[in-house]
Amino acid sequence: VQLQASGGGLVQAGGSLRLSCAASGLTFSNYVMGWFRQAPGKEREFVSRVSRIGGTFYANSVKGRFTISRDNARNTVNLQMNSLNSEDTAVYYCAASRSFGARSILTDYDYWGQGTQVTVSS
Repeated sequence: VQLQASGGGLVQAGGSLRLSCAASGLTFSNYVMGWFRQAPGKEREFVSRVSRIGGTFYANSVKGRFTISRDNARNTVNLQMNSLNSEDTAVYYCAASRSFGARSILTDYDYWGQGTQVTVSS
């Protein structure tokens, strides 16, 4: 299984970025897909997840600013991030879970990508 995250970069506060994660080696439609992030010196934290049938769930810190979506035909999951601020600076990881009920718990996820850096300048 490989999860390849892309789309990170440097953006000014108030700007937008779109992250993508391409999955291979698994039956993508059978997996819950999530995004997590880890800032320097902090623990990895949940950002968002999309269920097998497209149901979404967000951390309170990103609700209303971030939108997660999946394309089962292309085996990709995307994270549209708007109104970015300095607290969004982190390495962002995509993850896949076989558990139908997976939400925000890291250990619910079976596979992880390598991460993509997002830096928001103020």
